[in-house]
Amino acid sequence: MTVSLRRRFRAGDRALYRSVARLSTPVLDEPLRQVSHFANFSKPWFLVAGGLALFGGPRGRRAALAGVSAIGAASLVVNQPMKRSAGHRLRPDRDGLGVPVQRWVRMPTSGSFPSGHSASAAAFAVAVGGVLPALRPPLRVAASLVAFSRVYTGVHYPSDVLVGVTVGALFGRLAARLALRRWPPSSADDKEHT
Repeated sequence: MTVSLRRRFRAGDRALYRSVARLSTPVLDEPLRQVSHFANFSKPWFLVAGGLALFGGPRGRRAALAGVSAIGAASLVVNQPMKRSAGHRLRPDRDGLGVPVQRWVRMPTSGSFPSGHSASAAAFAVAVGGVLPALRPPLRVAASLVAFSRVYTGVHYPSDVLVGVTVGALFGRLAARLALRRWPPSSADDKEHT
């Protein structure tokens, strides 16, 4: 990527970040702060995986395993080689870029690029949704809320989130395919859920 193209990309990224910061949606401030905070350490995904493992029968256990495996792989890749190779991209200057203080969550000390929260959310949603298609819509909505909350609360640029979601979705798809290849859905599984 040339220097001028990189500058234009960063300018567009900041402009989109400012657009989100300027949204006049105070009713969303506290809920999205809570979503962003609750997603630390993949808590919602591990809770869903636990519920699936306990109450979802064989398919639920397979989906939980696929989802947790996808989180592990995506988190490892995003938080190690990708963040390191990005040169520790600095987090956004929330104050200077106009994010209202009432939206703020604790600013992480790690590099900004890419978003680990978004990668984990997408990885889990895609993996579990691939094994249990009925859960695909609610999990994708939940993952989208987590990803958006990271920009809304000011801790990530939109490109951080977009790349995190893309990487997470790739690992999620891979985990779902591996799970379905190893344990193809059977009619016995289907009968157990009717």
